[in-house]
Amino acid sequence: MESYGVRTDTDASCGMDAECNDRKSGHPLCLDYELDGHRLHVCCHGPDRRNMLVELIDTAETSLKLYYYIFGKDESGRLILARLLRALRRGVDVTLMVDSFGSLETPESFFDSFKKAGGRIGWFGSSWSTRYLIRNHQKIAIADDKRAIVGGFNISDSYFGMPEDDCWHDMGIRIDGPEVKTLLQWYDQLWDWVSSPRQSFRALRRMVRGWHDGRGTYRWLIGGPTSRISAWARTVRSDLEKGQQVDMVAAYFTPGNSMLARLRRLARRGRARIVLAARSDNTATIAAARLLYGPLLRAGAQIYEYQPCKLHMKLIVIDDAVYIGSANFDTRSLFLNLEIMLRIESADFADMARGLVDKHIEDSEQITVQRHKERKTPFRLIKGWISYFLVGVLDYTITRRLNFRE
Repeated sequence: MESYGVRTDTDASCGMDAECNDRKSGHPLCLDYELDGHRLHVCCHGPDRRNMLVELIDTAETSLKLYYYIFGKDESGRLILARLLRALRRGVDVTLMVDSFGSLETPESFFDSFKKAGGRIGWFGSSWSTRYLIRNHQKIAIADDKRAIVGGFNISDSYFGMPEDDCWHDMGIRIDGPEVKTLLQWYDQLWDWVSSPRQSFRALRRMVRGWHDGRGTYRWLIGGPTSRISAWARTVRSDLEKGQQVDMVAAYFTPGNSMLARLRRLARRGRARIVLAARSDNTATIAAARLLYGPLLRAGAQIYEYQPCKLHMKLIVIDDAVYIGSANFDTRSLFLNLEIMLRIESADFADMARGLVDKHIEDSEQITVQRHKERKTPFRLIKGWISYFLVGVLDYTITRRLNFRE
C-alpha cells in the first residue's frame, strides 16, 4: 500500500488557479492513495475535476458509460459533449444518461450530434407524472469498465469553478481497479430501466431494494425510493450508531430526528465536526440547517460554515470509513433520491480525508453556542421552522405519499 498524501495548488497536477475564492486561501485540495489493488484520486479543485473527467473520456479505448443529474448547455457541457463525440469517432461505445428534472433547461436537441454519431442517450424520468418528484441525483462516469469517477459535481461551468463569483465548491473521486465492475452492474441495471418504455416505478424500487453492496474495503451504496431503508442510509446509520468520531462536509443538512439523534449521541461520546454551507442557491436550505444547530452544539458538536463560495461537497468520515459520492445529509438524499456513495474502509485513508476536512475548517467560520445565540432572532427562528418544514418535512411527506402507493 502506497500513500501519496495531500497536495496543494503548488503541485504540477493542481497548478491551475483555485476555484472561487479558494485562490485567497491557497489550498485547492487533491490527494492520491493506493489501497487493495486500487488507485484513488480525490479532487476538490474545480478546473482539475473537469480535467480529470476529460482525461477519463480521452483515454477510453472501448467504452464510456455516463450518468449526470445536470448536463448543462454551457461551455463545460459543450466541451464534454465534444470529447464524447471524439470518443465515438475513434470507435468507443458511448452511453449517456441524463436526469429529465435536473437537466430541464437543456433541450434534447443539444444531444442531436451525439445521437447522429452513434451515441446512446436515455432520459431518467421521461414520463410526465408524479414520479418526477423522484430524482436520480447520481453522477457517474465509467471508462473501459475499469476506471470510474463519482462525486457531487454535475456537468456545468459552476461546478468546475466558473464563474468565480458564483461557483460551487465540490468533490470528485476517481477509482481505478476491479471494484469498478460492481459499479458497472448498477449502471447496466439503470440503463435497462431508463431504456424501457414504461420506466416502471415498482421496478426501480425493486432495483434499489435488491442491491447488494458487499462487505469489503470498497462498498458501492445505493440510495433511492424504497419503502425500506436503502443500503446507503442503512450503512451510514449503522456507522453513526457505533462511531466515536465523525467529520462531515455537507452541502445540504436537514436530517430527520433519527439521524440527528445519532449525531448528538456520537458527539457526546466522542467528537463530531460538521462543515456546512454559509451560501447556497436556496436560502431555505441554509435556514433549515441552522435550525438544527442548537441541539448539536449542546451535545458538544463543532459546527462550521464554509465561507469562500457556495458549498456542494458530500464527504463523511466516521472512524475508519470514508463516504464520497452524490448524497447530501438531508431527508431527500437519505430516503428519496437515487444516490451513489462509495464507502472506503481504511484507517490511513480516513486520516487523509480528515486532512481535507481540516483544510475546509480553515476556510470556515466556527459557529459557537454564543454565535448561534446572537444570530437566533425571532425572525430567523420563524424562517428556520418554515424552511425546515418545507425542505425537511413537506417535500419528503408529499413525495412518499405520491410515489409509494402500491
